[in-house]
Amino acid sequence: MTTPVAVGRIEFSTTDPDRAIDYLSRVYRTSLQVSGARDGYLHRHTRSDGGLFAIDDVWLPLHVCVRQEPLDSLIIVQIDSGRMERECGDVSERFLTGDVFVDAEPTLPATLRMLGVEAQTVMLDLAVLAQVAAASPGRVAGPIRLTSLQPRSALAALQWQRTVTFLRDLLASSEAAAQPLITGNAARLLAATVLTTFPNTAIIDPTAQDRQDATSTTLRRAIAFIEQRPDADIGVADIAAAANVSIRAVQFAFRRQLDTTPMAYLRAVRLDHAHHDLLATDPNHGDTVTGIASRWGFYSNSRFATQYRRAYGVTPSHTLHNRF
Repeated sequence: MTTPVAVGRIEFSTTDPDRAIDYLSRVYRTSLQVSGARDGYLHRHTRSDGGLFAIDDVWLPLHVCVRQEPLDSLIIVQIDSGRMERECGDVSERFLTGDVFVDAEPTLPATLRMLGVEAQTVMLDLAVLAQVAAASPGRVAGPIRLTSLQPRSALAALQWQRTVTFLRDLLASSEAAAQPLITGNAARLLAATVLTTFPNTAIIDPTAQDRQDATSTTLRRAIAFIEQRPDADIGVADIAAAANVSIRAVQFAFRRQLDTTPMAYLRAVRLDHAHHDLLATDPNHGDTVTGIASRWGFYSNSRFATQYRRAYGVTPSHTLHNRF
């Protein structure tokens, strides 16, 4: 299980370039050398912090050149306006308004030349990406590597933009953003979207060994682990580790024997706990459907209501207000 840090919103602005450079070096956790920045021009940065990931808006004035040291996070950029040229390794690429791309290979330094750039950046903890991409928890042969810093296709880039918009709205809700189950799931969703958006070395399909390990014993171990800790921020890697098999094996076991996925089973268990909380809660004491749903990791009220009605035949609010 990854450990999230505090969530929140940060806003920063200054016309002092030295102060801006110091601030950006701290929030992006790398050493930056900037040339071309001048006094009197506004630098702005806002951050919606999800703990293991962050969504930022960056405004940089006129023409600046940024030399950055290797990062300890993955940063994906979408240019809202302006132009950017990036040199990373032996590759030089140019980007215009609307383009989506990875800022740089995390293990390499990069040089960014920007002309009047307003951009959205998404910063993701590399440990989350490794966990989601791992074929086998705790036994990964090496780090997952992106084989291209640009999306597979225009459709992949669009799906990335939609996911980021969804997560930005989630972080705007203080009630949802305060729930570890929600922010943990959001970080894993973001990592999974990275892997479907950008070409990479992750193995997706189950191997012959995975199929052999997808037994009823594996399934029982996985289910026991889920049902013992439904309130913990766990992902499929944690479930696979508890069953002592690979991630692909536990996924295949659930699919073959229950026609579902480990995470869908976990959501069903959490839905049942939310149902019991709705039955046991007195709405006159201030508890709400939204609060109970968030507590159990459901950050979309409409999706929670749909799943709840499908399972129990009534709406969550009906259960809350008609318990007797």
